[in-house]
Amino acid sequence: MEAALVIDIGNTFTKIAVFAQAKVLHTEQHKQPDEGIINNILSGYPVKKAIISSVKKEIEEWQNVLAKKIKLIYFNTGMTSGITNHYLTPQTLGLDRLAAVIGAYHLYPGKSNMVIDGGTCITYDWVDAAGNYFGGSISPGLNMRYKALNNYTAGLPLVEADETFAAISGNDTKSAILSGVQNGIKYELEGFIKSYKKKGEELNIVLTGGDSYFFDTLLKNSIFAACIKIEPQLVLKGLNAAIQTNND
Repeated sequence: MEAALVIDIGNTFTKIAVFAQAKVLHTEQHKQPDEGIINNILSGYPVKKAIISSVKKEIEEWQNVLAKKIKLIYFNTGMTSGITNHYLTPQTLGLDRLAAVIGAYHLYPGKSNMVIDGGTCITYDWVDAAGNYFGGSISPGLNMRYKALNNYTAGLPLVEADETFAAISGNDTKSAILSGVQNGIKYELEGFIKSYKKKGEELNIVLTGGDSYFFDTLLKNSIFAACIKIEPQLVLKGLNAAIQTNND
């Protein structure tokens, strides 16, 4: 069976996966991929086509080498794979947000999906059961909030996230920061979920991104816990859906 190579180039890491239809055969990630890494994958799997999504404008040499060996396409906002994109400025829509929504739509067909991506920023995106996507929300991520309190004040220390912290309030500066940041995110998550639940459709809450498991911990005792799905490879799965349905 032919395989597809899916590559998501982020600001820090490049995530790579090999798919046979919807099945994940292989995954890896690198800070800086090169021709050798790509050649190892191509020699190990019957890859016939590839898709790249990148936050970077420049094209590196290993991408040119890949394009000479197999069919290569670059993911763009025109590749909606069954989604109807109502975003007013699609040219400014983050490709990772679109890929994640496509991934959720294909993983959970017939249901509305709220995608929460916990990375540098926290993004909230919703696609209804019919595949209509109107947009979502962007807020500061977990670590960004801790760093902002330290960077933009004279006296507050830099505090690291603590998934064991469960108090409502703090009794010293460190615990007060933990309470403010982590409870703030918890209440934010619950508020957004509650708002989308009011739309009346059966709703999946799909968590992805580096902080997805942390967010799951924050929500484990909430009334929404039963609706939560964790999909750490959601963007890769969305890119795979895009290349599988691409007719070019």
